[in-house]
Amino acid sequence: MSASIAPAAAASTFDPRAFRRALGNFATGVTVITAIDAGGQKVGVTANSFNSVSLDPPLILWSLDKRSGSHEVFDQASHFAVNVLAADQIDLSNNFAKPRDDRFAGIAHEAGVGGSPLLLDCAARFDCEKFQQLDGGDHWILIGKVVAFDDFGRAPLLYHQGAYSMVLPHTRMTRREEGQPPSSHFQGRLQHNLYYLMTQALRAYQAGYQPRQLSTGLRTSEARMLMVLENDAGLGLVELQREVAMPALEIDEAVANLRRKGLVCDRDERVCLTPRGVEETEALWRIAREQQDKVFGAFNDEQIATFKAVLQAVIRGR
Repeated sequence: MSASIAPAAAASTFDPRAFRRALGNFATGVTVITAIDAGGQKVGVTANSFNSVSLDPPLILWSLDKRSGSHEVFDQASHFAVNVLAADQIDLSNNFAKPRDDRFAGIAHEAGVGGSPLLLDCAARFDCEKFQQLDGGDHWILIGKVVAFDDFGRAPLLYHQGAYSMVLPHTRMTRREEGQPPSSHFQGRLQHNLYYLMTQALRAYQAGYQPRQLSTGLRTSEARMLMVLENDAGLGLVELQREVAMPALEIDEAVANLRRKGLVCDRDERVCLTPRGVEETEALWRIAREQQDKVFGAFNDEQIATFKAVLQAVIRGR
């Protein structure tokens, strides 16, 4: 049964902490809002109050505590940037949430429109021209007009009930509803075409697996790279290209991203996992094992062994 407060008693019984906990039921994304003033002073604050306002004109808003020491820069700056954090950027969120002299120390970033710092490897970024500032109780509400944006499509970092979380597909959206008839795709000769069956099986498998893999905040190419490097394999770029079957340019980009995140390092001209990279890789393999057990749990060992043998023979071209 939900709790409510009678209007007459609201003033005397209103509990700010309980109110904050209730608000925590609304899961939000996590952003770092940045700006720079005319003197070159940069500020950045972690905020989950970001929201869209209008498509025409393109407006967004967020709110800043009036006690914040960053307000003076945001007040003077002509622009600010909204960096929507990806699922693997918890450290970045914590960095800009804690008081410190220079929150940008050691943080890779680039200048956006109006000079606002743009962080790397985010889910999305919005360059905004300051449009309006409104009084909102103990916060300032800042409305920005979006003048440029980047959509990287990475799984976002979430915040719910005072804890970080991540996106996972709802089970109702990943399985056929009870009583729903089978797909008409398997009518006629297609049901006997092995190539068609393999591609459809792969799509069905990926529908449950890929969203969970992406929820780690790693791109598919980055996740594949870590899983190839398990057990500190220490592969050179040529060996990596052979193992992951990706273009050299994409491998270079993935390695650079993983190096910047502290997940891989260079050792004797070979790419190796760092301790943090080993931890991240184990999480990826755990997701892979759980998906495999879920999909193939209904088959016995003999069936699985036969299935593997058939796949391996097809891969070898026999």
